[in-house]
Amino acid sequence: MNRVESLGSLPEWDLSDLYAGLEDPALARDLDAAEVEAKAFAGRYRGRIAELDGTALGGALAEYEALEDRLGRISSFASLSYAADMADAAIGRFYQTTNERITAITSELLFLSLELNRLDDAALAAKTQAPELAHYAPWVDEQRLMRPHQLSDEMERLLHEKYVVGRAAWTRLFDETLTALRFEIEGEMSALEPALNRLSAKDEATRAAAAAALARTFRENLRLFALISNTLAKDKAIEDSWRRMPSPDHARHIANQVEPEVVEALRQSVLDACPELAHRYYRLKARWLGKPALEHWDRNAPLPEADDRIVPWPEARDIVLDAYGAFAPEMRRIGERFFESGWIDAPVRPGKTSGAFAHPTVPSAHPFVLLNYQGKIRDVMTLAHELGHGVHQVLAGPQGALLAGTPLTLAETASVFGEQLTFRALLDAERRPERRKVMLAQKVEDMINTVIRQIAFYDFELKLHRERASGELTVERLGQLWLEVQSRSLGPAIRLNDDYASFWCYIPHFVHSPFYVYAYAFGDCLVNSLYAVYQRAEPGFQDKYLELLRAGGTRRHEELLAPFGLDAGDPNFWRQGLGVISGFIDELEAF
Repeated sequence: MNRVESLGSLPEWDLSDLYAGLEDPALARDLDAAEVEAKAFAGRYRGRIAELDGTALGGALAEYEALEDRLGRISSFASLSYAADMADAAIGRFYQTTNERITAITSELLFLSLELNRLDDAALAAKTQAPELAHYAPWVDEQRLMRPHQLSDEMERLLHEKYVVGRAAWTRLFDETLTALRFEIEGEMSALEPALNRLSAKDEATRAAAAAALARTFRENLRLFALISNTLAKDKAIEDSWRRMPSPDHARHIANQVEPEVVEALRQSVLDACPELAHRYYRLKARWLGKPALEHWDRNAPLPEADDRIVPWPEARDIVLDAYGAFAPEMRRIGERFFESGWIDAPVRPGKTSGAFAHPTVPSAHPFVLLNYQGKIRDVMTLAHELGHGVHQVLAGPQGALLAGTPLTLAETASVFGEQLTFRALLDAERRPERRKVMLAQKVEDMINTVIRQIAFYDFELKLHRERASGELTVERLGQLWLEVQSRSLGPAIRLNDDYASFWCYIPHFVHSPFYVYAYAFGDCLVNSLYAVYQRAEPGFQDKYLELLRAGGTRRHEELLAPFGLDAGDPNFWRQGLGVISGFIDELEAF
């Protein structure tokens, strides 16, 4: 039995809950109807937002929300179809054409947030006394965060309409280029996801060959990746300048509804902890592997005690659902729907996007999860992570299209918590010391990847965007910046050679969502602190946690964490979260 067969039958998602296919007449009807409705909405309300009373304005937002749900359904179907097969030219054309059509339709709706932002605070407060508008107050508040950075109506419309042939087009070029890359490893041609998977193979020669193949193909394409990165950084700098953003990452802080000083406290806490966490752990790992120092392809190598056991899909399903159910039966019930209803796409396929994600789609439908499942314990943890997102999205769905979504910093809460539940369940069930060592080591590595590496990614982005202000960065300079931040974060126990200087080029978050990456570190430390509260057997913890997830985007992090006695503005909050990682390393040192 080969490796793929040993995984069992892997599910592929069924997108028919959105539309039956690219040619579904319902899709064309919905697009046409949305265009008519958007124009009618603009005809009724453009230029009149200030004169509406609270009841009428609340009614207008309800109409707008229904339009957002319809357009979100179309957009989600196009995005998910494209993610499943980026190599199909017909799907690519459909994806681009649909996005262009939606951009044109939503141009008619831009006036709403622009006019809301021009309202005087006192006038808006008076309108919000009406229950119809009070319901949407968190969404209105979120829009008004951009008030200091709002441009003229004409400029806002220009930026909106050009996006689909600007940033979005460069992002599509990046995605399709990355998906098409092939890596020759030990005589076999491999796509990106299986090539990266070999970096965690037990055999060192396989890891080294995979690393060399990745570097070789990356180098052949670096000029294109550098062009994409330089262009997008300049594009962002131009818009940031017009909007008077004080720093390259400030727009992300606004979108995340988090104060810059909170993010800086997180960043500095992580950087200060690198010697105690990553540097210390990799010294241990080098000793376990019998080396004076690790090569970069050893970073995710399994320990000598680890086995090569493949976790079949049915077992992975049970591991995650059992862990969820032991915490809260409602989480298990929601999770089961993903497996039973065709909401998961798990196999590795040519043309499929790499990595994993959970797409919320719209509240009138349900989320979908994409994985590239290859049967390792890390893949089980990825399933737990993405299913956590999915459960969160289902629970928040009743808030509606405008209020269900959360800032990225809070969006990672349920996913990382789901991983933690799954890991703790497996660890508690394991009695063999050598297996516990392997599990703890893998968890520490995952946490280092989530916290230390993501903050290093954040620093790389900061350096890239700041230097781009003085001119285009060469391939060599990008490699230097990458090695600088990686060396500082990982420490002297890992040797980073010239080949590794190219590994910045495949990180999709740099292209898709600038400065997204710190949200992972935020979420991991937040969950570590939350889990510590849970371990103290605080009464009613599960109910409060599920309430946090149900809140969606209706409350900010201060409000959501207050019932647990936590404050992300306190530097001790981050140190407490990082202390969990340190505690695991303490345990490993005792082996």
